[in-house]
Amino acid sequence: MGDELVLVTGGTGFIAQHCMIALLNAGYRVRATVRSPGREAEVREHLRVGGVDAGDRLSFAVADLGGDEGWAEAAAGCAYAMHGASPTPSGDQTREEDWIEPAVNGNLRVLRAARDAGARRVVLTSAFGAIGVGHEPEHRRPFDETDWSELTDEVAPYQKSKTLAERASWEFITREGEGLELAAVNPTAVYGPVLGADYSHSIRLITNMLEGQPGCMNINSCCVDVRDVADLHLRAMTDPAARGERFLATVGEAMKMVEVAELLRERLGEAAAKVSTEVWSDAQVRAAAETNAQLRMAATLLGYDMSATGEKAVRLLGWAPRSREDAIIASAESLIRLGLIRG
Repeated sequence: MGDELVLVTGGTGFIAQHCMIALLNAGYRVRATVRSPGREAEVREHLRVGGVDAGDRLSFAVADLGGDEGWAEAAAGCAYAMHGASPTPSGDQTREEDWIEPAVNGNLRVLRAARDAGARRVVLTSAFGAIGVGHEPEHRRPFDETDWSELTDEVAPYQKSKTLAERASWEFITREGEGLELAAVNPTAVYGPVLGADYSHSIRLITNMLEGQPGCMNINSCCVDVRDVADLHLRAMTDPAARGERFLATVGEAMKMVEVAELLRERLGEAAAKVSTEVWSDAQVRAAAETNAQLRMAATLLGYDMSATGEKAVRLLGWAPRSREDAIIASAESLIRLGLIRG
């Protein structure tokens, strides 16, 4: 270990920055990729908010998942890589292939670069979306790492892209990995302390509730603290038991949105005064989804059981995550502390 160099892709990302904090605290040096060099100061500031002054143990490389340029240089000299960067198409790109092709090709670019640089192992940040969507209601629960999402027409492009990109990564290792090892971490909804205004989709739910969203959908989800996601990446990077394995990052049972709202009201008092515990009917949500693209994906999950288990990571890697309640409250408190809640 010591001062080995680790490549972390997508250095402006929420999970990636917590992975960088975990790596730097464990004594590693980090090289983070960014798509444009102008964001280095912002990344360093976010790490400082997370308690780490990285100094010269953090360096940057400019590389974009959409092209080959820069990846060989980014991976040069790295013992390991954590690949969490995932392309998010802009609003005018609504076709499935605009999600899927960059995600699949981006994974293969990073794996190829890591292999050619002589890295030992890549830890891929995949998603629950590659495991637990598209299944029939009678499919056994809780979901575990043997499950793969069923790519029906109901499955959103983002979840399809994560599924196909992870599958392509495992196929690459089998066919042309040449000794490169792979482990995958599949987080459920990611909560925990934000470091700045750029954070996970899941935490956007907390923001909306604190800002007075008028109700909750009949949707449930498992969750996990981002610090525990980062810790699991670190374990998956070095533990021999993680080679060739996928790990669900999740703790406790699935929570309904209204249970999250009730928790915020119970723990935060006055700061959660605007949080509504009203539950919208499924019919209301489906009607609204006809004209609201954001609700369209949510509508496919109404009443769907998202239960999943993180038992494998606990058993194989000694992972010991915080409670789901602590993860959610840490999100809310950090949003309030950093002044990110409007009104």
